Amino acid sequence: MVRMLAGQRMAGRIVETEAYVGVRDRACHSFKGRRTPRNESMYASAGTFYVYFTYGMHFCCNVVCGEVDEPIAVLIRALEPVDGINQMRTHRDNRQRHALRETDLCSGPARLCQALGIARPENGLDLITSPNLWIEPASEAARLRDIRCGPRIGISTGNVWATRLLRFGLRDHPCISVPFLATRRAPRIAS
Repeated sequence: MVRMLAGQRMAGRIVETEAYVGVRDRACHSFKGRRTPRNESMYASAGTFYVYFTYGMHFCCNVVCGEVDEPIAVLIRALEPVDGINQMRTHRDNRQRHALRETDLCSGPARLCQALGIARPENGLDLITSPNLWIEPASEAARLRDIRCGPRIGISTGNVWATRLLRFGLRDHPCISVPFLATRRAPRIAS
């Protein structure tokens, strides 16, 4: 993920995500077809950036993955900082009382938004055409055997959606937000 801000390039390797699968997903902002000004970007085309404010203090960012009017998105939970680390540290240190380790700069959805200066103005950006925010291919692809899956974090809807294995991350990576308790490999998807 690459962010250009005030002429500075900040980038990180995506190491943890969570899937939100639309109107049938009780934990998704679009559950039962809910459509509000807050989640309208989820209904846009794949490649749209969906940014929302949560708990009255944090921004979180998602990449829309469905067709138009099919509100499916992937929450970017954690990045491994690669470029612009000093700039990221400046954005995060302004909110901290102590120096942060590099592995803590983007280890969580709110932290990575703080580090990259992502907020409400980035909601609805087209990640394909935006000169300020995009996702580019990794220099080295993760091996399937290194990807782990588990339940999403903070989902307590009390039903099957709280336990679905919709969180994905790199096994034992120091930048993921919460360690995977199980050692489940991500399922192989038929092509």
